[in-house]
Amino acid sequence: MNIKFITKVFGATATAFLLMFSTASNAACGKITIADMNWASASLMANVDKAMLEAMGCEIELVAGSTMPTFTSMNETGSPDVAPEIWANAMADLVDSAVGAGRLHIGNIAPMSGLGEGWWVLPATLDAHPELTSAEAILARPDLFPDKEDPSMGAFHGCPAGWGCQLSNQALYDAFDMEAKGWKLIDPGSAAGLDGSIAKASESGDNWFGYYWNPTSLVGKYDMQAIDMGSYAGDDNWVGCVAVASTGCEASSWINSRVNTLLSDNMYYNGPSDAMKYFEARTWPGSVMNQMLVWMEDTGGTGADASVEFLSSHGDVWKAWVSADVAASVEASL
Repeated sequence: MNIKFITKVFGATATAFLLMFSTASNAACGKITIADMNWASASLMANVDKAMLEAMGCEIELVAGSTMPTFTSMNETGSPDVAPEIWANAMADLVDSAVGAGRLHIGNIAPMSGLGEGWWVLPATLDAHPELTSAEAILARPDLFPDKEDPSMGAFHGCPAGWGCQLSNQALYDAFDMEAKGWKLIDPGSAAGLDGSIAKASESGDNWFGYYWNPTSLVGKYDMQAIDMGSYAGDDNWVGCVAVASTGCEASSWINSRVNTLLSDNMYYNGPSDAMKYFEARTWPGSVMNQMLVWMEDTGGTGADASVEFLSSHGDVWKAWVSADVAASVEASL
C-alpha cells in the first residue's frame, strides 16, 4: 500500500471538502452591502463589521452612506443590508414605522456605550473644583469661566449658527436663566472654532464649559467630562420647545441619543445565525471608540486602517462578540 498516495488523496479530499463547505457557507450568506457612513466612528464600525462577516463566509461590499439617504434607501429598496450607526432621534417615528411594518430590523438597539450630547468641562476643572459636577453648581460660578471679551461674565460655548443644537442650547440657556446668573452664550462660528476653543483651553490650563457630543476624538483626546444637567423634563418639552428654541421651556437634561444598527430583510432572514448573534453582542465601549477616533485623527487613518488597528489591539473587546472559530478566522486575516 502506498502510504504517500493515500495521504495525498486524503489531503486532496479534505481540502476539496473544506472548499465545498466554504463555498456553500458563502452561497448561503451571499453578498451583503454595508453602509460606510461619512463620519469616523461609523466608518470604523462598518469596516469591523466587514471583517467579521467575511470571517463568517459572506461577500461584503461597502457602499457610501449618510444618515437620511441610507435610511431612505434601506426603507424603500432594502439596500444596503447594514447601517452600523444610525442616529435616530430626528427620525424616530420613521424608524419605528419601518421596523413595525417589518421592512427593517434593529440589529442592536445601542451599538455604543457612553454616547450622547450635553454639556462638558475639562478634567483639570474638576481636579481643581471637584464640586462642579452638575449644571447647578457650575452656573453658580461664572467667575471660573470668564469670557475673554467681558471677564465679568462667564462664557458658555454653544453650537455654531445653523446647527440644530444651536436652537437647543439657546432654549436651555434661557430655561436655566443663565444670563441672569452671569453667563454669555458664545457662538463659536464653526466646528473648527468650537474644537479650537476646547484645545486652547486645555493646552493653556483654562477652564472651559459648553456643548459637545460623544463619541468624538475631542472627548477622547482631552478626556472631557460630561456634567449632570439634572432631570429630563419630558419629550413634549424637548420636542415642542427646546428643540425649536421656543420660549418658556423647562430646564432639562439633554434628550437621550438614540443610535441603532439597522438591518435589511435580506440580512435579517438570510444572513448567518452567527451574524445575528454578533450584531446583538457588538456594543462598543465609548472609551475604546474614542481611543480609536484619536488614533484616526493623529495618524490620518481611514476606517479601514482603524479597523486593522482595533482588531489587532483590542481582542479583549471584540472576541466577546463572536465565536472562537470566527475570532480565529479574523485574526488569520490580519
